[in-house]
Formats: sequence, structure tokens, C-alpha cells
Amino acid sequence: MANSKTATFVIQKVQPGLLGLMDGSVSTLAPIFATAGLTGQPIKAFYVGLAASLGAGISMGLAEALSDDGTVTGRGSPIIRGSITAFATALGGMLHTLPFLIQNLHSALHLAYIVVICELLLIAFIRYRFMKTPLIKTILQVIVGGGIVFLLGIYLGNATS
Repeated sequence: MANSKTATFVIQKVQPGLLGLMDGSVSTLAPIFATAGLTGQPIKAFYVGLAASLGAGISMGLAEALSDDGTVTGRGSPIIRGSITAFATALGGMLHTLPFLIQNLHSALHLAYIVVICELLLIAFIRYRFMKTPLIKTILQVIVGGGIVFLLGIYLGNATS
């Protein structure tokens, strides 16, 4: 069993960060890739990704901060948890948004695919390291979940084809 200091760190810092990273990384996939496919313009996908990432960061930060004040659950300061979640959510969405600053759509998409894979593997590693989820199980869960949303974005991006 984890010691009290480790458990407190995980519940107050790692879990809000992981929550944000997972949400930002996965929830922004469909709008970004659908926009790239529908418009063929990487800069439009970038702005959709920027809006989705920042909007999701604000939303998730508020949701985490307002979920409880930490006194009953021991989850710590709602301001700190909300800030961690907000930052991690925005970061998770922005990582695969940044490649769309590349003007060539084909290049932007291929770099974004690589970034998405790295994001999902990072999430799986954090779950393995701090949540003690078996590595293969967490990789499969994260890849399947992210893959479903990713494929939805690709499908919708080809809706007019």
C-alpha cells in the first residue's frame, strides 16, 4: 500500500493532471481532424484546435475546482486541482494542434498522428506509473478509447467526399 504522502500527491496532483491530459488529448481529436479533412486547410484546423483546447481547459478546470472543496474527500485545494486540470487539458489538446501550423496538410496530418500516438502512450505510462494499472491493459484502454474518437474525426472529415 502506498504511503500517505504518495497517496496525497497522487489524488491531489497526478489525478487532476491525468484527468485533464486525457480529456484534452481525446476530446479535441474529432473536431481538429474533421476540420482538417473538411477544409483541407491546416490553419483552420489549428484555430479549431486552439479554441477547443482552451475552451476545454477552462471548462475542465472549473468542473474540477467546483466538484468539491476537498475537505470531505481530502483531494486538496480546489483552486490548485482546477488549475492543474485546466493546464493539463489545454496542453493535451494543443500538443496535436500545433502541427497544423505547418502549411502542408499532408505533413501536418502525419506529424499530428505521431503526436497523438505519443500523447496516448504518455497517458498510458502515467496511469501505469501512478495508478498502478498494468501497462498492457492501460495501453489497450487508452489506444482503443483515443482511437475511436480519432476515427470519428477522420470519418467526419471525409463526410463530403
